[in-house]
Amino acid sequence: MGTLSGKSIIVTGAAGAIGYATAQVLAREGARLLLVDVQAEGLAARERELAATGAEVASCRADVSRSADVQGYVAAALRHHGRIDGLFNNAGIEGHIAPTWEYDEAEFDRVTRVNVNGVFLGLRHVMPVMLRQGSGAIVNTASIGSKRGLAGACTYNASKHAVVGLTRTAAAEAGPKGLRVNCVMPGVIDTPLLEGVLGPLFNGDIALGKRTLGKIAPLERIGRPAEFGEVVAFLLSDAASFVTGAAWAIDGGALCTIRH
Repeated sequence: MGTLSGKSIIVTGAAGAIGYATAQVLAREGARLLLVDVQAEGLAARERELAATGAEVASCRADVSRSADVQGYVAAALRHHGRIDGLFNNAGIEGHIAPTWEYDEAEFDRVTRVNVNGVFLGLRHVMPVMLRQGSGAIVNTASIGSKRGLAGACTYNASKHAVVGLTRTAAAEAGPKGLRVNCVMPGVIDTPLLEGVLGPLFNGDIALGKRTLGKIAPLERIGRPAEFGEVVAFLLSDAASFVTGAAWAIDGGALCTIRH
C-alpha cells in the first residue's frame, strides 16, 4: 500500500471503465490525481466518487486529439499538484467494424486522431515537464491488437501498433534523462462497452459472449478492469524502476499461444 504516495499522476480516458478502475487503484496507492476525459458529465461523476473516498483528485475536460486541450490538462496538473510524476496515456476509441477494402476514410482518420495523435500529444506535452524534473513514468494503452491482426478493425489495429512504436521510441530517447515509458496491451476486459458489442453478436446473451471470448485465453475468462489497473500502478511506481520500453500483455495469456 502507498507505493505511489504523494505522486502526481494524470489519467486520460478517466470516465471509462478501465481509466476509472485504474484511477481507483492509483488513489488507493496514495497518488494525487488529475482525471481527463472528453465526456464532461461522466468525468465530473468520477471525480466526485473518488473525492468521496478521500482521494486528492481534480479533473479537466479535454479532447486528447487537440494539442491545445492536451496543453490545458498539463497546465491543470501543474496548477493543482505542482509537478507531474506519472501519465496514464489511456484515452482511445475502437472505431467501426468493416473490411479494410470497405473502411470509411473519415472513420479511419477519426480513430487515428484519438489513438495515435492523442498518445503522441500526451508524450509531446508531458515529457518536457518530466525532463525538467529529471524523473517521471508514462504508461500508454496499446492492445493485443498491437501484436495481432483483428479482422474488421484495420484502423484500430494500425493505431495500436503505432502506440507500441511511440512507446519504444520515447523510452529510448528519454531513458538517459531519467524517464521511463512503457505500454500495456489489454486483452478482453469486462466493460460496459464490451457488453454493448456482445449483445448483438450473441442474441442478447452477454454471459455466453463473455464465456466464449474468455476461451481465447489460457486462463479461460475475460479480465476485470481492476486487474488492468494493478499492472498500470506497478509500472508507474518506483517498484518498476528498471522497466522501460516494454509492452506488457494483460490478456490472460491470449498472446502466448494459438487457442480456439
